[in-house]
Amino acid sequence: MLPFSAISLRYVTRKSQPYEAVGARLQGWLEHAFAAGFLSDGGPLGRYSYLLAQPIAQGQIAYDDPRETADFLREATDFLPDSDAAITPDHENWPPFTGGLVGMASFELGLRLEGMKRRPFRIEGRKPWPELVALCYPAVLVFDHHAHTLSAIGRGSTPAEAEAARDTLADLYAVTPIAEAPNGPFSDGPLQLETPDEVHEDKVATLIQQIHAGDLFQANLARGWSGKLKAGVTPGQVMSALQASGAAPFGGFLSLGERCILSNSPERYIRLDSAGDLETRPIKGTRPRGKTPDEDAVLASELTLSEKDRAENLMIVDLMRHDLSRVSEVGSVSVTALHALESYPNVHHLVSTVTARLSPGKTAADVLCATFPPGSISGAPKVQAMKVIYEMEAARGPYCGSLFFIDANGAMDSSVLIRTLALERDDDQRWHVRACAGGGIVADSEPVCERIETETKLSLIRTVVED
Repeated sequence: MLPFSAISLRYVTRKSQPYEAVGARLQGWLEHAFAAGFLSDGGPLGRYSYLLAQPIAQGQIAYDDPRETADFLREATDFLPDSDAAITPDHENWPPFTGGLVGMASFELGLRLEGMKRRPFRIEGRKPWPELVALCYPAVLVFDHHAHTLSAIGRGSTPAEAEAARDTLADLYAVTPIAEAPNGPFSDGPLQLETPDEVHEDKVATLIQQIHAGDLFQANLARGWSGKLKAGVTPGQVMSALQASGAAPFGGFLSLGERCILSNSPERYIRLDSAGDLETRPIKGTRPRGKTPDEDAVLASELTLSEKDRAENLMIVDLMRHDLSRVSEVGSVSVTALHALESYPNVHHLVSTVTARLSPGKTAADVLCATFPPGSISGAPKVQAMKVIYEMEAARGPYCGSLFFIDANGAMDSSVLIRTLALERDDDQRWHVRACAGGGIVADSEPVCERIETETKLSLIRTVVED
């Protein structure tokens, strides 16, 4: 592979392809080298899905890597200075992502950025996972769910190089087999709970005491489930089934050889468009979906009227306003939606929207370094909440980190890696899997309710994997 410094993505070209649903070849796509994808539900926030494979550059920050995150990201985005001529004049008709960097930041990267104690994330005692992975892709398949179009987009240092990248990816897609989403169960048995119910409830109670003592206002507390996929079951089959069972606006995956991340996330971390406008959409507040329309309406109303959930959401809105202000023009930070109800196949959520304008001279790399990890899955004050998380939980790894892209014109979008599976293949070619779920603990939280909330949030993934 090339060093990041040798990459130029100045020229771009696009070619239409016969349209089909993004899930049609999803199983096989994950078999390709370093396959990546951003999968949306086709709703208001999820117009586009993207498939990528065969990067031309890659790098990572390992657990024991002494390099500074900002320096690494600066190197990995060396292609950005060539971006002035990267998009054709009708750029408003192009999708937000046309090739560039794809990255996965683990939750522990946030501890690194703050100079805090941290521990490596491992699955079944294997080698530590990296805290940050970055890969550069010169081509992308773009599924427009609203216009029902499929395009292959290529980039390169010359028009011919861009066309070659485009056509190579389109040809790879054409030979990827079509397959219907399979049915489970995919795991050997039920995923095993790592923290028993009573232990998690005791941790919640302890955390509530710390909040009443004034140590902090809110902290996100999670617990894990682990297991093993059946022999012959692949991450592609699981991702395909997840997408078919309940697609989310910010789903995605990243295949790293013997490791893989699968996500069905409903939460945007931060979006930066090519004009410099920023948006983050923190989620705080959850209720399960009802079994009947009437029950569902009652649960949704209960959530929107809950003072506890609204307060929990507002704390994180204030935190994200502060984080964005570190890289934004003075006076540009604004809350455009507060405590909005959003409903997904298995849960209702309260979601707020905070916007801002990027300061001149700042880039997507600066945004990541200034705001990571997402406030909704850490707490307030953020650093104190992260200290609590470190003391009460095992390493999170990809869970509560982010899957993101940085386009060749400087735009960025990113998810919060909730509703996410981390997988690792053993010597017998069996995939071990770990998933987590948590919730924001505040002064009036109830331990039993918080424990039940973790089960609600993971219910769709467990149904797909176990049933």
